[in-house]
Amino acid sequence: MSTPGRDERPFISGVVEGFYGRPWTMEQRTELFKREHQWGLNTYLYAPKDDYKHRMYWRELYSPEEAEQLVALISAAEKNRVEFIYAISPGLDITFSNPREVAALKRKLDQVKEFGCRSFSLLFDDIETEMCPADKQAFSSFAHAQVAITNEVYQHLRDAKTFLFCPTDYCAAFCNPNVPQSSYLQTVGEKLLPGIDILWTGPKVVSNKISVESIEEVTAVLKRPPVIWDNIHANDYDPQRLFLGPYKDRPTELIPKLRGVLTNPNCEFYLNFVAIHTLATWCRSSAAGGGSGVEMGYSPQGALTLALSDWLQELMSADQPGGACRSARLRKAPQPDEESMQTDAAESLYIPGPGENPLYTAEPLTPDDLNLLSDLFYLPYEHGATARTMLEELDWLRTHREAAAAQTEEWRDRAGKFDGMCDAVVQMFNRLSNAPNRSVLYDLYNYICDIKSGVGLARAYVKTLGGQDQPSAQTLTDDPEPWGFRGGLSGEFQRMLPGHGNRDLFKRPPMTAVYCVRPYCSGDKVEVQKIFKEMQRREEQSHKLISDSLSSGDVAPSPQCALVVEDDIGVCGYALALTDAKQAAATEQRPGSDTLLKDYPSLVVVQVLPRVTDPSPARRMVTQLLSSVRSSGSRGVFCELRQSDRRMLDFYSKLGSFEHFPVDRSLAQDAVVMATKFQ
Repeated sequence: MSTPGRDERPFISGVVEGFYGRPWTMEQRTELFKREHQWGLNTYLYAPKDDYKHRMYWRELYSPEEAEQLVALISAAEKNRVEFIYAISPGLDITFSNPREVAALKRKLDQVKEFGCRSFSLLFDDIETEMCPADKQAFSSFAHAQVAITNEVYQHLRDAKTFLFCPTDYCAAFCNPNVPQSSYLQTVGEKLLPGIDILWTGPKVVSNKISVESIEEVTAVLKRPPVIWDNIHANDYDPQRLFLGPYKDRPTELIPKLRGVLTNPNCEFYLNFVAIHTLATWCRSSAAGGGSGVEMGYSPQGALTLALSDWLQELMSADQPGGACRSARLRKAPQPDEESMQTDAAESLYIPGPGENPLYTAEPLTPDDLNLLSDLFYLPYEHGATARTMLEELDWLRTHREAAAAQTEEWRDRAGKFDGMCDAVVQMFNRLSNAPNRSVLYDLYNYICDIKSGVGLARAYVKTLGGQDQPSAQTLTDDPEPWGFRGGLSGEFQRMLPGHGNRDLFKRPPMTAVYCVRPYCSGDKVEVQKIFKEMQRREEQSHKLISDSLSSGDVAPSPQCALVVEDDIGVCGYALALTDAKQAAATEQRPGSDTLLKDYPSLVVVQVLPRVTDPSPARRMVTQLLSSVRSSGSRGVFCELRQSDRRMLDFYSKLGSFEHFPVDRSLAQDAVVMATKFQ
């Protein structure tokens, strides 16, 4: 297909094998070429990160055996009218200023050219940006070094049909300070020869959306329309994720603004049917230039429905060699005579007797099964409709668990609805497990097994809330089987980090907040006063506390003894301390407080707004504050609380380190004093 308003070179459309992990096999790539030809795509970019002669050992020439495979692969691509682009990634260790390095790069590409390849790509993605001393002397910048060697290689190859360059800053998020002002991109755009096309992933490495405006912006800097290397279906960064949703959030108005689009899909070859199929539908949309056979417009859901319908046929077709064996078992054998055949059939045919278990019959996959599968494994930034509904229902059932005890009609109805959706997942798993195409199943199995187990845990939890004594509820005990918890060491690391879960696609109300604890500065005084006054209005106020002078700003906290906590709205809490509270106690006319101050000379005050439902930010502030106070040489710390402030009383009680201190007349009559000594 051609794009209007530009040169007559065809619009690049197809697949880049550019992920980290096990590369696809030669047989799988050959199958890919057939699919691309069938669906109207025209390009394959060979760039598997873990093919060691593509990246780590890029200088090494291919052996005769490897050369034979590549020749066959390039020939297969040509047979299916797919342009084979060979990519090499020398950026890990190349010395740009060394002529021998440039010669090694040319020699490697010359070898591949002899295999019949006519299109090439130089990739400088995911590498360190610091040049070696020799390159610093030869080039004014990293961009100049890359451009110089790319131009030289491009001119050396002379008649390259297509030549792609992947910059180190290959998305807007990497550009400093931004795309229009990036000196790196400016150098690439100005110095790279005009016949070289440039790869670009969009606003981010994995871009949620790619707008026309963002492409126009980068095109102006690069002085040519980019080729999108699209990672929307890539899953090499998380072994628990798979993406079976449609190609979406890329308006078809982009097509005339681009040189091409290549999808870098899931690592598992057989699970990319939807990703590639829907991209092909997108490329055939009306914005691609019109003409016969071109679809009018693009609907992601329509494209997904079409892809799943075609994929269902593939899943129900027995693959090779298992399919051939399965077919052989069903064919009539020509060698034995009729009598022996009947005898064999009688011996092999089992008919259950009265009271015996019936024979297991595998139910065929349905379109609803694949729609559900796609919803459960949709896209990086969104779940499918059914997955969202399941999360919403589970959250409602959990939040309203008191209604479960009362067995309200609404809770029972919604619990039943959730159980039905869970059962649909189990049935989908069972039918997929018996699908004839075992190659697809083996790529898919770990994912569907994991989701079935997760759904089973949620299902058991809801049944427990509803008072149903189900055997599956044993997974919710304090000593579950290993499949009753998730994540391994990596999961435990993540759960220990602040903000874990804040990027979950399902945002439960109230959403898990991200809190930032930082040192107090003079500009925070007004915000602290606002919080203090807000909490005063909420609590019954009588006598003034010593700590009130700290919160109101009348007394400044000791150096390095003041913190605030922020959420996405603003400052929402504070922790302040005086390493020596004698002067503040005297100012408040508390002369009898000497007994307290003898062992606990320091004062701390902590307060957070009610919207902070998580106690961990306050706990972090107290921990840091006590460390600073202890470093000053203090023997101990006390805090004053009003009896009506049940929230903070509960907080200090649960810390474990603070104990109640007997109150005398020298302190406020409604005050509760809690204190802790440093060992």
